Amino acid sequence: MFLDITLTRNPKLLEVAKNLHQSGDILPDTYVLDLDTILQNAKAMADVAKQEQVELFYMPKQFGRNPLIAKKISETAISKAVVVDYKEALLLMKHQLPLGNVGHLVQIPNTLLEKIIAYGTDYITVFSMEKLQQIVDVAKRLQKKQRVLLKIIEPTDTIYEGQYGGFHLSQLEEVVTYLSQQSYVELGGLTSFPCFLFNQVDDIVPTKNIQTLQKAKGFLEEKGITNLAINMPSATSTYTIPKIKALNGTQGEPGHALTGTTPLHQVTSLIERPAMVYVSEISHCLDNHAYFYGGGYYRRGHFEHVIVYEPFRVVRDTLMPFDCESIDYYLKTEKEHAVGSTVLAAFRTQIFVTRSDVAVVSGIQTDNPKLEGIFDSLGNQIRR
Repeated sequence: MFLDITLTRNPKLLEVAKNLHQSGDILPDTYVLDLDTILQNAKAMADVAKQEQVELFYMPKQFGRNPLIAKKISETAISKAVVVDYKEALLLMKHQLPLGNVGHLVQIPNTLLEKIIAYGTDYITVFSMEKLQQIVDVAKRLQKKQRVLLKIIEPTDTIYEGQYGGFHLSQLEEVVTYLSQQSYVELGGLTSFPCFLFNQVDDIVPTKNIQTLQKAKGFLEEKGITNLAINMPSATSTYTIPKIKALNGTQGEPGHALTGTTPLHQVTSLIERPAMVYVSEISHCLDNHAYFYGGGYYRRGHFEHVIVYEPFRVVRDTLMPFDCESIDYYLKTEKEHAVGSTVLAAFRTQIFVTRSDVAVVSGIQTDNPKLEGIFDSLGNQIRR
């Protein structure tokens, strides 16, 4: 999906990734991340967000919850993170990184609420009255004020399987009344997901979820509740931040744009440059096909092509269709290749749901590459 654009816009990353594998510094099934380019992408988004007065929280799950990258982003561009689940929150807390939003997409279990609220997060996203009541109880016990974002949902909204939850517009009256009686928990804003999606041609466009958010915002304004955060995640980038502002949003949550891998980056040269490649190795051949080590396959990744570095030639090949009901122990190419050859690819991924290694490399763009560390897909350092 992103192989051609990476060849064009970040060829040095491909060269460094190949060299790291051929020197034995990294193993097959490793994502190589260009730290300096990620930080440049983050700074570019932060600059646009400042101009548009849109607050940003960076999303670490796509780059494997990597604490080294998260720390650098936090120090240089976007100070706080949105964490996709409570385990991601715990990892960032372990590394003393500031949190902006916890609970979206995955709610905080009751037994972790005290730990997370005590640590501190700007917002907790809430899907239900029961969870809201749990937050109230914990905040009262800690005597600490906590802002919440309400996830708003209607039957006409776009929702991915496994992500259902939230308040219908008809429930807002009850929620507002309840929160008006609380001393330690206040309504901080509204959110939904996804608020933007690729139109499969050449643009990122708003979903109907934004209309639902705007209806909720209008209802609350009629009640005299104003100055709320309107959180509009999905495909946040330098291109969509002005769209967030134009639709009266106040917050975005860049994830894939940090590595230059939103769907729009495939078809348009946006400010963000590609900063991630996948490295593997030909394991064996059978019946005129080659098989390379898997582990990093993502079923929504549009993984289509590879570059294979054989001893005396460089070959481009096509990935054969993969049955998503199977485990990706190996992936198959259309043609045979020399066993041991380096395989490079670039596609859309969510590193945290793979079993891949993650190699963070600085200095690629200045021709002084340094392997900063090797981590697992959940942000734990495994070797240097």
